[in-house]
Amino acid sequence: MTRLKRTAAEMVAAARERIEEIETPDLIAMADDPDVVIVDVRDIRERRRTGFIPGSVHAPRDMIEFWVDPDSPYFRDVFGQEGKRYVLHCASGGRSALAAATLQDMGFEAAHLREGFSSWAEQGGPVKMSESGG
Repeated sequence: MTRLKRTAAEMVAAARERIEEIETPDLIAMADDPDVVIVDVRDIRERRRTGFIPGSVHAPRDMIEFWVDPDSPYFRDVFGQEGKRYVLHCASGGRSALAAATLQDMGFEAAHLREGFSSWAEQGGPVKMSESGG
């Protein structure tokens, strides 16, 4: 097998060195702030299986760059709001760190939840199980 130039773990570590990381208790405290947009970059199946942060926006990791870009046909208005603070999360913090670093490279400021959704749920953050209830 060919040796990679950089492993996924090395890429995540490099991303974490240059982005803002938010601790779980701090994001729990910010969850009701109307100027904070929590963005879930997990796969839709993870979101359905384990629940999600109430009020969070789902923007899958494989599409977020396109949804943030106002010149993209996939642009989503939620990412065009002035004065908002965007905080990304995934399950454990790796994918959201990579996504935040990529968005930063694009000129879009976003932080991420350092330990991810699993920490959110473990530390008592509210979790909703379905879009229609629960």
